[in-house]
Amino acid sequence: MLCQECGVKQATLHFTKIVNGEKTEFHICESCAREKGELIPGTPGGFSIHSLLSGLLDLEGPGKEKSAASKIAQTQACVECGMTYSQFSKLGRFGCSSCYKYFNSGLDPLFKRVHGSTLHVGKIPKRAGAQIVVRRQIEEMKQELGISILQEEFEKAAELRDHIRRLEKEIAQE
Repeated sequence: MLCQECGVKQATLHFTKIVNGEKTEFHICESCAREKGELIPGTPGGFSIHSLLSGLLDLEGPGKEKSAASKIAQTQACVECGMTYSQFSKLGRFGCSSCYKYFNSGLDPLFKRVHGSTLHVGKIPKRAGAQIVVRRQIEEMKQELGISILQEEFEKAAELRDHIRRLEKEIAQE
């Protein structure tokens, strides 16, 4: 695809801008992007995913008091690799798998802010979705069944058991 500006060079940057609900796509070469003043990824002053993540890691925003969890996370260092929270915010990735444990108190607010929740449930495909939903429901009911048995709520446990059996028969028939 050729650059929409000069029509000579190959377009290497593809932008989608949405302003007031209006979507505009640009396909331009690097030199035309520089002339237009667009931010080019990977260049000084350009956009990078790491700068986006760094902005998200500043959970309270500029000029606001940091939460206790955020203060703890920023003063901690991973025992395994020695990475600090500020290093993580600059790099955008952890040094080792143990970092998740050491920075846990600072990650939950980040996940909640980015994803809206701290629990990942994934997506369910529409065609196979009904069966997956029923299987998840069965698993939840089995956990409830175990709790009911431990609490000696045998009538509730019997109802759950019967409901689980009905759902399992439905899945087997499909």
